[in-house]
Amino acid sequence: MFAYVVRRLFSGVVMLLVMSFVTILLFFSAPVDPARQMCGKSCTPERIEQTRKALGYDKPPTTQWAAFVKGVVVGRDYPADEQMRKEAPQNVVHCSAPCLGYSTVSQQMVASAVGSHVPVSASLALCAFVMWIIAGVVLGVIAALFKGTVLDRTIVGASLLFYAFPTFALALGIYTFFALTPFPGLGHPLFPIPNYTPISQGGVWTWFVNLLLPAFTLALVFIAGYVRITRSFVLESGQEDYIRTAKAKGLESRRILLKHTMRAALTPIVTIAGLDLGGLLGGAIITEKIFNYPGLGKLAFDSTVNYDLPIIVGIVLVAASFVIVANLVVDILYAVIDPRVKYS
Repeated sequence: MFAYVVRRLFSGVVMLLVMSFVTILLFFSAPVDPARQMCGKSCTPERIEQTRKALGYDKPPTTQWAAFVKGVVVGRDYPADEQMRKEAPQNVVHCSAPCLGYSTVSQQMVASAVGSHVPVSASLALCAFVMWIIAGVVLGVIAALFKGTVLDRTIVGASLLFYAFPTFALALGIYTFFALTPFPGLGHPLFPIPNYTPISQGGVWTWFVNLLLPAFTLALVFIAGYVRITRSFVLESGQEDYIRTAKAKGLESRRILLKHTMRAALTPIVTIAGLDLGGLLGGAIITEKIFNYPGLGKLAFDSTVNYDLPIIVGIVLVAASFVIVANLVVDILYAVIDPRVKYS
């Protein structure tokens, strides 16, 4: 197991290096001058060139990528041009390792900028994850147990309906109906306008109430898929020989469902859930933008609009790290769920 984990971590690091290089390469393949974008509206050609040297954008992408990797390992100084650092040492900004870069647009270290947005996306993702796992699995099992009935058709039909809606439509509808429109008989909306509040500032209840609507929006999108997946695998597992044997022995239906059927159906559910959660930890761009949540998704959107390469590269690496770790955790959980799985 230990050797397997080490191999997976090594391959994850290689993947992150490749992704960082591809991101930088794509950034400079765009028909936009990043130095011109960051210099402002009243820039002279001399000022643009100075900005380009200060940020290191005058060097080839391979050189910039090598400097980025070196900064992650040992740190680096800004401006990137060595002559500029010698001429004005008082303007030098040191970025300690692991340095993900320095954003001249927001005048802050990328690690600090990304790190301040991670708790928001993590809170939103975990809250939505709990909602969609509980609701999706429970409703999927109910639909499987009552296969072919009105209840089964209602659950599957409702899941398909919500699955067909775009995320932005669900988010706008939920935001408008629950946070902006006065509820009949109350004279005010059911929920306050969502405004992320850390637990350290407002307590658990305030934190949860402000997370509820955006998390519910994300959960609705995923619940629809998990209902169909759970229903399908529960029905498939119920046709296995060992399930029929358990029924022939006279075991209780609840015991067969919980101990045998669900255990077999959990393997694909865990796989998909781990990947979905890992991807969502990297930010939910549409939901965070509509609800104005300062998470990684909103930061990614704003950084793309402002053409802020250091922030973009940092977000890509953080989001990719979440997905890689989620893949590793899912693979390890296989051995826990299914004893037949062995790692050499």
